[in-house]
Amino acid sequence: MFPTADPEEPEFFAEYSEVVTKNTMTIKDFETKQAELLQQPDLRAAWAAYLSRFPHISEYFRTAPQYQHQISVVNGKKTGSDVNLYKVFVEQCYNLLRKGGMCGIVLPSGIYTDLGTKSLRELLFSQTRIHSLFGFENRKTIFEGVDSRFKFVVLAFEKGGTTETFPTAFMRLDVNELDTFPRQGALPLSVDLIRRLSPDSLSIMEFKSELDVQIALKMLEYPLLGETIAGTWNLGLTREFDMTNDSKLFDSSPGPNRLPLYEGKMIHQFTNHWGKPRYWVDAQAGRAAVLGRKQDTGQVLGYQRYRLGFRDIAANTNERTMICSIIPPAFHGNKIPTVKIFDDQGHQLISYPEQLFLGAIWNSYVIDATVRMRITTTLNMFYIYQLPVPRLTASDSRFEPIVERAARLICTTPEFDELARAVGLRNHQDGATNEVERARLRAEIDGLVAQLYHLTEEEFAHILGTFPLVPEPVRVAAQNAYRDVTLGLIK
Repeated sequence: MFPTADPEEPEFFAEYSEVVTKNTMTIKDFETKQAELLQQPDLRAAWAAYLSRFPHISEYFRTAPQYQHQISVVNGKKTGSDVNLYKVFVEQCYNLLRKGGMCGIVLPSGIYTDLGTKSLRELLFSQTRIHSLFGFENRKTIFEGVDSRFKFVVLAFEKGGTTETFPTAFMRLDVNELDTFPRQGALPLSVDLIRRLSPDSLSIMEFKSELDVQIALKMLEYPLLGETIAGTWNLGLTREFDMTNDSKLFDSSPGPNRLPLYEGKMIHQFTNHWGKPRYWVDAQAGRAAVLGRKQDTGQVLGYQRYRLGFRDIAANTNERTMICSIIPPAFHGNKIPTVKIFDDQGHQLISYPEQLFLGAIWNSYVIDATVRMRITTTLNMFYIYQLPVPRLTASDSRFEPIVERAARLICTTPEFDELARAVGLRNHQDGATNEVERARLRAEIDGLVAQLYHLTEEEFAHILGTFPLVPEPVRVAAQNAYRDVTLGLIK
């Protein structure tokens, strides 16, 4: 949709074969069809010519002196190295302006959210005066051939000076509002607030009202997950197998000594049974791949433990955006990043209660609402590290009620017996399989989490109202659970 300086294999071969589609073909089917198509000399020559362009283009945009803000540095690491041409246009527009010159440009919403555009945001904040930022969705097909859920932004800035506060609007549907924006319908955002909410990435949250800002400030009572906190548990995130580069390890059928390969679409909130596996991995071959050059001393690796994982393919227009669950011992694809828990010295902990607690917090409406203000289509790790989450442990009376309810929702099959016993249940038979009971437990978790963040009833009702696709009875149950927690009826 928006040109990059990297080759797009499915898009190229789709021009030569109706069979090739990016979304419906498996990796192995695509590789088979690709090899078949490349038997044609003319197509093979076209493919080679296509590939030959990219190294030169990428190297130019990474090294040319007028493009110093295409790659960002976050926590000492470079990010955004894939060159996207809309980023190039933004920087070149800045270069071409005289001091006091104005630019108005239509861009993908990634300009204010993505980690790879952090350096451009820093440029805009520190060397321009942002006059307005108007975000809108393509629901009314303003751009033909573009997904209706795709988000754009109309950005206006003046070269020179700095930005302290600027008018914003997000998730708008009618571009006619631009006739009166920012005189009407604008929410002012301060750069200082952005730095507090997203200190590493400077991502801009999609606030719609002053109440959204008020809730975000209240949640900052707790540290961001990316911070290392002494005396408690700390978070690490990791990916295991790349669905493309490691595909040689994947078998399309189960077999002796094979473990399933989990993908994001196989899980939903509090369940790992949302979808069936497409691939399995031989345990010995998978172990060797995970270890790489490390010596195998019989150490317990991630695939041998229960792990909290989340879908990184998400959208803030879906019914729910943050979707996670505990997964039994298995291998994971790169679209389901998983959690490691460490102490403040960097030593990994066996942390089943903490993972259950964290999973319950993530699946709550409170956290889901703040995630929805940050992302477009991908829930990258850096968004997770920017979430404010209490680091409670078993010594806090608010910890166990949330852990126990999360365990009963997850531990419903024999594969979770060990996890159930680790948190005080007898086995999976203590799990909740009745849908009415599961709904009650989920509502109670939401009420407990809302109280954990000290939200008022009005603030929690406002959050629930940002989930229009969730059935009203479900939202009402969460609101009622909040009241019961307030009255001491739920503990």
